[in-house]
Amino acid sequence: MTAPGAESLAAAEPIKLTKWQKITIAMLVLGYAGYYLCRVHLSVSTPSLIEDHALGLTKKKIGDISSFGLLFYAAGKFLLGTGADLIGGKRMFLVGMGGAIVCSVLFGMSGALPMFTIIWALNRGVQAGGWASIVKISSRWFSYSIYGTIMGLISLSYLFGDFLSRLFLGGLLKTLEANHVDHAWRILFYAAAGVLALIFVGCLLLVKETPAEVGDPEPHTNPENVYGEEGDIAEPTGLGSILIPLLKDPVFWVVCILSFGFTMLRETFNNWIPTYLHEVNHLSKGDAAMWSSLFPLFGGFSVILAGYLSDRMGHTGRAKIILGGLILSIPALFALAHLPVGSSASLPIVAFGAVAFLMLGPYSFLAGAIGMDFGGKRGSATASGWIDGIGYIGGMLAGSYIGHVADKAGWATAFQDLAIIAVLTTVAAGYYLLQKSRTHVAAVPVG
Repeated sequence: MTAPGAESLAAAEPIKLTKWQKITIAMLVLGYAGYYLCRVHLSVSTPSLIEDHALGLTKKKIGDISSFGLLFYAAGKFLLGTGADLIGGKRMFLVGMGGAIVCSVLFGMSGALPMFTIIWALNRGVQAGGWASIVKISSRWFSYSIYGTIMGLISLSYLFGDFLSRLFLGGLLKTLEANHVDHAWRILFYAAAGVLALIFVGCLLLVKETPAEVGDPEPHTNPENVYGEEGDIAEPTGLGSILIPLLKDPVFWVVCILSFGFTMLRETFNNWIPTYLHEVNHLSKGDAAMWSSLFPLFGGFSVILAGYLSDRMGHTGRAKIILGGLILSIPALFALAHLPVGSSASLPIVAFGAVAFLMLGPYSFLAGAIGMDFGGKRGSATASGWIDGIGYIGGMLAGSYIGHVADKAGWATAFQDLAIIAVLTTVAAGYYLLQKSRTHVAAVPVG
């Protein structure tokens, strides 16, 4: 076992990737970006769904649909994350993609609240194994010395994928409304499914489960994983051999608490930015959707910088970045709570961008590089799935709770509540840094 911090020294050398490693990164980014086409279409179409009075939808009802979907998504994280460890990352990745295509078409064909809820729940549930599958594949393709950098690059899939999906779907919605197309929201769901179908074919052909399939060696995993030397063996001997070492680690549970708070914050912005800008700042629905794309765009810059720095800051690098990002994001959240209704949209847009830059890089560590640190090749998908699953339990509150608060007390109160959640999450981040620092100190030989 190498000394703590040795991995950061290795990462200081120039990163050299093979041709197939580059292809793997590109296809995982493209594939998971495609997932977001069939995820953000509900957020982008929310103002249109509310204004289609025949559907009888309100912010509260759409928030409930979103929260019910997140319930299935969270449950799927626990089940399908472990499934990716058992059956392989590529198979699970394609299952999620295919299911999202089918569900998006069915949602566009529906016209009643019960079916909307059921189909959205199925859509989120089947997509739940997608990220864990990426973590599983990545744990076999890349050295632990560059986990932060590589997962920062791959995290662009859900940030720039979110950005481009909102830009594309928002632009399409704007065009459809300009031409007075009836039920334009349905076309958004069909378009998202069609583009993802093309991406599915590319991933089927080019994503490989392991470097051995193209004659390359597998790199070593983080020696500090919870399985020890067995963490370098991708095939588990059973369900217990995956779960028990993870669930016995107290620091793993601290990371799960962090994920709960971070995900609630992130999902609030993912779900409600277009609606906020439309209602409070009086932007058109298409413009609001397009401006909302800046949140994942700034998040993309954040994950690249945070991932690169974390590989070079030693044993506690990721913990320090998580704590610092949370502390700095709190003033922006309180500022959003005090913006006057009808003010210029520039101020909230700047605040959204600041929160994205400060929070999304640290957030990306939790079910990415940190999940791989815990799980190695054996249980990386399970670690990622549990961290994400508990996170999305918090994310469910971003739908129904925030929707309810915004309906009853207004957006100022909703953002004030989010700021308080950020403060509580910061306390957990401080404890996590303390635990990581103690582990580091205890592991350093005396003299």
